[in-house]
Amino acid sequence: MSSESQVKVVTTHVLYEMKLRGEKIAMLTAYDYSMARILDAAGIDVLLVGDSASNVMAGHESTLPITLDQMIYHASSVVRAVKRALVVVDLPFGTYQGNSKLALRSAIRIMKESGADGVKLEGGSEIIDSVERILSAGIPVMGHLGLTPQSIHKFGTYVVRAREEAEAKKLVADSHLLENVGCFSIVLEKIPAKLGAQVASELKIPVIGIGAGSGVDGQVLVTHDMLGITQEFSPRFLRRYHNLYAEMLGSFQAYIKDVKSMDFPNEREQY
Repeated sequence: MSSESQVKVVTTHVLYEMKLRGEKIAMLTAYDYSMARILDAAGIDVLLVGDSASNVMAGHESTLPITLDQMIYHASSVVRAVKRALVVVDLPFGTYQGNSKLALRSAIRIMKESGADGVKLEGGSEIIDSVERILSAGIPVMGHLGLTPQSIHKFGTYVVRAREEAEAKKLVADSHLLENVGCFSIVLEKIPAKLGAQVASELKIPVIGIGAGSGVDGQVLVTHDMLGITQEFSPRFLRRYHNLYAEMLGSFQAYIKDVKSMDFPNEREQY
């Protein structure tokens, strides 16, 4: 039996089983083939092709500018690399809000053209028609509540959400609504840890946190942030596992020096 045939493929049902037995779910972002290959080999459970590609890969200030075509390009690259992880793709801003038929068309394009396993949408009751229509086509949907970066112009700030009782109550109600219509999981971003634990305990589906405390069913970070490739973003919830910016900078500078001094290529590195 080859090692590849023994790889246990992560499905939405596998995530549900993980929650049932108390096994935490590890999720990171990926936008390209090479990085996704390493992440999958490491044993990551879920890969999110996030609209954070707008910031990380394209240099935009927000997630709003990235297009559906660009998301499909990134998602296709990731899917080609993956043998085990569940691949979820963000529906970008403007492809699902306020128009459930457009939402379905957008989700179908992602699934058909990238080969991904599901899509993620930001919002609760405001977008429930779009969620239901996508689910009616048999497409798995992950919800996203709390800080929803696509709504940054409404919030006007990236501060912690749902500190006030009214917003916290709405978040809990929205999480139940998303579960009841059939979402397989929910991401909670930048909310009080106590609220994150409450939602995770009340729902049967897995709840993945990013700045939502340790009481949820799993965690997600932006890969470029946790590797220290990006430097300008340092929220409290981010743990940097490396300073790749400094390491890569040093490697590039050493290469430049070797080229300029004619140390590279040496005799062994020529034909």
